[in-house]
Amino acid sequence: MSSSEDIVKEIIARDRKRFLEDARLRPQSQYKQSKSGLSDTKILADFTEYNPLHKGHLHCLLEAKKMVPTGIFVAVVPGLFERSGRGIPYIMTRQARAEAAIAVGADIVIEGPPMGIMGSGQYSICLAKTFQALDADNIPRGYKRDPDFERLLKKIGNGRGIAPKPYRMVDMESGEVLLKGRLNEDNYVIVSLSKSLTKIGFKFKDKFIFVPRLEGISGTIIREAVLSGVLDSAKEMLPPETITILKREMENGRAPLHQFRDEETILYTANQVTVPDLKSLSLLDDRTIENIINKRPFNSVEEIRSCIARGFSRHHTQRVLSSLEARIDRDTMHRYIENYPSTIRILNYKNKEVLREFKKRISHRRLEICQ
Repeated sequence: MSSSEDIVKEIIARDRKRFLEDARLRPQSQYKQSKSGLSDTKILADFTEYNPLHKGHLHCLLEAKKMVPTGIFVAVVPGLFERSGRGIPYIMTRQARAEAAIAVGADIVIEGPPMGIMGSGQYSICLAKTFQALDADNIPRGYKRDPDFERLLKKIGNGRGIAPKPYRMVDMESGEVLLKGRLNEDNYVIVSLSKSLTKIGFKFKDKFIFVPRLEGISGTIIREAVLSGVLDSAKEMLPPETITILKREMENGRAPLHQFRDEETILYTANQVTVPDLKSLSLLDDRTIENIINKRPFNSVEEIRSCIARGFSRHHTQRVLSSLEARIDRDTMHRYIENYPSTIRILNYKNKEVLREFKKRISHRRLEICQ
């Protein structure tokens, strides 16, 4: 087993314990819309994976800070299990991604919801609850320019929730179909978030800062550069701070991690877990469970992959593998989401003054510094 595989296995085991603890822990207080803290400093809360942090992310951060120069920019970086919304491992750990965010200008980085082990609607709700817990004054979001999408942005900016349905976008208040067809992924996230914010009752009128996406950034080229170890091929897309941290993590065997899974645990879960427990796991559908039960035992993850039934999301297969890794049952997942965020975990911060102001601003929340 390589050192990278050891790191991934260690992360999964450690984060599973933390997830189970969080599911049992009730939030310290009820969320409040009004400023309940001891500071009037505005909070800009941006949810971004930073996988890795590129110049598009930096552009959104800088544009938002220009609009609210005295605010605290809080980067919400996905946390537990280190799995992306696509269900695959991140290139670097959240600690390294948080370090990169602070290096380019973020003030505080907190741990966001564990994306890859839950459905997209579930982590959207958790994300909305994060903004609510922070009592965010502004929510910067990058988007892809599209004349048809501008109508939706205007409504969302005015505080209207829009529900993404299969091949159509629907006004949650009037039921009007505002747009037909599918959206670009960045744009879909904005619509989904507006729905989740509406569902939890968080008033978001005039809170969004929409920043047109910077063109010329290719995640594929960046990932290929990381895998090859030749980061210069993507240097025009990455801030120098990201390159420095990536190189250090690669030299220490802590990157890239996105091609490694805890295969031992996945095989154990598929081969040894009882049928009732297998059926209780989050994200596993009935057809997949039936296939796994009928085709046991497995000798490789690829054999398990072939048993996973097609889902509505194109990332369904990877998410199921992540569920087999994490071994979180549906009841625990529901308790976790209900209590989320029981604790706001600070992964990194600019300096002690910023940290002190942040603590004053959300003095009604339970905080934990994880560095």
